[in-house]
Amino acid sequence: MPAHSAHEIAADVAAGRTSAIETAKAALARIEAAKALNAVVTIDPARTLADAAAVDDRLRAGEAMPLAGVPVIVKDNIWVGGWRVTQGSRLFCDFIVPHDAIAIERLRRAGAVVVGIGATSEFACKGVTTSPLYGPTRHPLDPALTPGGSSGGPAAAVAAGLVPLAIGTDAGGSSRRPPAHVGVAGFKPSYGAIPYGPGFAEPFFGLSVIAPIAADAADIALAFEAMVGADPRDPDSSVVALQAEDIGGRRIAFSPRLGLDVAIDDVVANGLASAIDRLSAAGLCITQRDPVWPAGATEDAIMPLQHAGLAALYGDSFRKDPTIFDPDIARQIERGLSWSGAEVAGALLASAAIANAFAAFFTEVDLLLTPTVPCVAWPLTQLGPDMIGGKAASPRAHAVFTPFVNHAHLPAISIPCGTDRCGLPFGLQVISARGQDRSLLRAAQEIEAILRV
Repeated sequence: MPAHSAHEIAADVAAGRTSAIETAKAALARIEAAKALNAVVTIDPARTLADAAAVDDRLRAGEAMPLAGVPVIVKDNIWVGGWRVTQGSRLFCDFIVPHDAIAIERLRRAGAVVVGIGATSEFACKGVTTSPLYGPTRHPLDPALTPGGSSGGPAAAVAAGLVPLAIGTDAGGSSRRPPAHVGVAGFKPSYGAIPYGPGFAEPFFGLSVIAPIAADAADIALAFEAMVGADPRDPDSSVVALQAEDIGGRRIAFSPRLGLDVAIDDVVANGLASAIDRLSAAGLCITQRDPVWPAGATEDAIMPLQHAGLAALYGDSFRKDPTIFDPDIARQIERGLSWSGAEVAGALLASAAIANAFAAFFTEVDLLLTPTVPCVAWPLTQLGPDMIGGKAASPRAHAVFTPFVNHAHLPAISIPCGTDRCGLPFGLQVISARGQDRSLLRAAQEIEAILRV
């Protein structure tokens, strides 16, 4: 982990104990020393140091900034003005961003300094982090393993101590599963809580969110407060509840498999059960209860939306030359070109049914605790582990516990929960009703404090 948290860095820079320039130089040195990790794919030291100098000037002028001098990695699919941002794709290999996304604009206003661009899979559409432009990102604890995806670069950068804060995206778990695999925290806000864009066209049909990643929920909450709030430039942006409720007295459910017929490794299942026992012993009232899903609610039922979205955006380029794409993304585009309108509409109906089921569940429950992932990290060269829970696993079997949250537009956070015998981490996912982001983040901090004891 970094020597300092985002809170500590901001306090030190604001108090003059260090400077934004010194902090940025130290982050750039750590990034340079960790090149083999391939978590950070683009740096621009001159631009970073100029931005850091501007923060120092603002501080001398008396400006207060909650993220003063905090170094940040931003995922390679979010617009950062003046930087090369590519989505990991040869189609955008020379793209220089014209201006900041709203979230990045707000982070910079709060004093954060972008020190690099974090690796993603091509178009953020793959559960491991590798791309045609940059190759694979490696797990900080074992370079033979993947951190997962698609926000593997940002998550690995935080876990390796390169920066205290990173910004990813999450359309199906991309900023919850990689943090779970590397032992940090990742937060998917309510859809619209943080304005999305301006930026690249999204293949996800109203699912993707800007997602902060940090060592713990306290730093995530700090970043969230800098980015949250409606903006007229994003018609989907919305207001979240201002008040944050304490966890005491809240109705908490634990669902060991999210009500799904899916496999989970014993080490993860047992680790989650042990965490629930510790939370209960600390005084939390937790009941075991599963959401009730509509018939046919599976990830397969909703995946046509991603495939069709990719086909709509990149089908023409695929027809001209399919070899320019990651082969796994090319297969998704090809599949998307084959879906009928009725099949895509069926996926939209399945998405809506999942959202309705979750909405009904949260009329009777305040917080839901589930696994984030059913397994620990797997070999770098594979889309997923060969086996989960003693059964042969499909390439997406590692992703089963996160996508439904996106389709319901709910906030969810993954926090570290345990490790296997080799020290490989897994996470506890905490989910709440839409708009209850602040209460969820407060609950996550209280849960973290209990689990650390």
